[in-house]
Amino acid sequence: MTIVTISRGTYSRGKEIAEKLAAALNYECLSREIVIEASKEFNIPEIKLVRALHDAPSIFDRFSYGKERYIAFFRAALLKHLQRDNIIYHGLAGHAFLQDIPHVLKLRIIADLDHRIQEEMKREDISADQARQILVKDDTERHKWSLTLYGLDIWNPSFYDMTLHLDNLNVDETVSIILHTIEHSCFKTTPQSQAKLDDISLNAQIEAALTNEYPKATVESRNGTAYVSIRGSLIDEKNIFSKVNRLVKKVAGVEKIHVNIVPHFIED
Repeated sequence: MTIVTISRGTYSRGKEIAEKLAAALNYECLSREIVIEASKEFNIPEIKLVRALHDAPSIFDRFSYGKERYIAFFRAALLKHLQRDNIIYHGLAGHAFLQDIPHVLKLRIIADLDHRIQEEMKREDISADQARQILVKDDTERHKWSLTLYGLDIWNPSFYDMTLHLDNLNVDETVSIILHTIEHSCFKTTPQSQAKLDDISLNAQIEAALTNEYPKATVESRNGTAYVSIRGSLIDEKNIFSKVNRLVKKVAGVEKIHVNIVPHFIED
């Protein structure tokens, strides 16, 4: 019982590895589905969000608190899935929200640029120079996306438990190494690690429920009790309490709500 997140570049064969790994373990395999769910909540057509993955997060500049809202919906959708355990997730930022969860094996799959260029040339019927330019731009935008939205450097090896280079390894050998690795007890789900994941997932569901009204709200929950901090005016205290309680009570798993208003003063 574990979760595997795979960070990968274009034509790094990470998708193929994820699918073979999921088949071998009989795990659920997720990637694009999370973007689709986030797009529905964010009320942006899926194609625009998918395009934004390649064009960095400038799309969100058109929306009030666009960055915060997207992160809230994406994080909530991803963590809700991961609570079920036995999942392989390959895509952007999966490891960003799971650094402190012990039973998550966080992987980075990289491949030789020349091999990736050959794959791009075949698929698009273009020259080597054109393929190189496309891949370098794609890598740069993915890096920029991760830094801007999550403050996360996807090239930093300290965010991963293991980095596998497909220069000397083939797909089957890579899958075999991963299967062997997750047999270690440190990657097995425990009641304590599951409780930790449940808490951060509940935080995410609450923040997503509040984000349209309170995009800067911060949440901490423990065992079904939610502690919500809202920046606002103490003059509007009763209205804020009422609105927060109404929004948070819709979230499954919340048993108690504590609201803290951080005074926000408007100068004359």
